[in-house]
Amino acid sequence: MIAKEDLTLWIAGPKALASRPMPDGNVPEPEGWNRFVFEVDDIEAVVASMKQAGVNLWNDIVSGVGGKQILAEDPSGNAIELFQAT
Repeated sequence: MIAKEDLTLWIAGPKALASRPMPDGNVPEPEGWNRFVFEVDDIEAVVASMKQAGVNLWNDIVSGVGGKQILAEDPSGNAIELFQAT
């Protein structure tokens, strides 16, 4: 991660969770899924709210290095990630 003031840039390597295929078989580009990451305090509550709103979730919540995450789709079809640090 690279941070400056309120902006943090995350650079994920080839073994990062976002480089893995999704449960539906969708496979990312070699660099992984390009996406915005939103850090949340309670990922389970946010995901429950998103499910209720009909948001397309790409996978289930997974635990990885430093926290839990899930990928979803914004209204334009772009990948977004929710992340909760542990």
